[in-house]
Amino acid sequence: MRKLIVSVHISLDGFVAGPNGEMDWIHVDDELFDYISKLTSQSDAAIYGRVTYQMMDAYWPTAADQPEASNHDIEHSEWYNRVEKYVLSVTLTDQKPKTTFLSGDIAEKVGSIKAQSGEKLLMFGSPTAAQTLMRLNLVDELWLFVNPVLLGRGIPFYKDPSQTKRLHLIESHVFSSGVTELH
Repeated sequence: MRKLIVSVHISLDGFVAGPNGEMDWIHVDDELFDYISKLTSQSDAAIYGRVTYQMMDAYWPTAADQPEASNHDIEHSEWYNRVEKYVLSVTLTDQKPKTTFLSGDIAEKVGSIKAQSGEKLLMFGSPTAAQTLMRLNLVDELWLFVNPVLLGRGIPFYKDPSQTKRLHLIESHVFSSGVTELH
C-alpha cells in the first residue's frame, strides 16, 4: 500500500501563495534540494492539481537538457520523466505518457492508486487538491517547509473550519536559511 505524501512550502501565517498566486517568497537552495531529493528518491508516482501540474509540466520534462541545468534540475527532471503522474482535473484530458487525469469520484480513484503496490505517491504544492485529499482523509504524511515570512494574506494551506486535524510531529529539520521542515 502506497502512502500519499504532501510536500508544500508555507509561510509562518499559513499561506502557500500570495493573493495572486505569488511564490517569490519561497526560499530554495541546494541544501533544501538535497533534502527533498530523499523524498523523491522514495517515490515512484506523483499527484498534482491542475494548476501545479501545468506549471511542472511546462518546465520539468526538458529541464535537464538546458545548458545551465543544475544538478537538482537534472535529477528532478529525470525523476519527473520516470514516475507515473496523476492529475486531479475536470478540464484536462490530453493523452500524455505516464500521465492519468482524474475526475469524478476522487476518493475511490486515489484510494485505488494508493492500494497499488509501489513506493510513495508524492504531491508537491497543489493546495486546492491537497485540501480535497485531506478532507477525504487520503493524506498519510505532510512535509511542511515553513518559510520565515509573514504574508498577511494569500492562498491558505488549510481552510476547512469544520474539520480540525490533529497531527503528530515525526521529525523536524532547520535549514541554514531559516526554513524549517515539519514532517
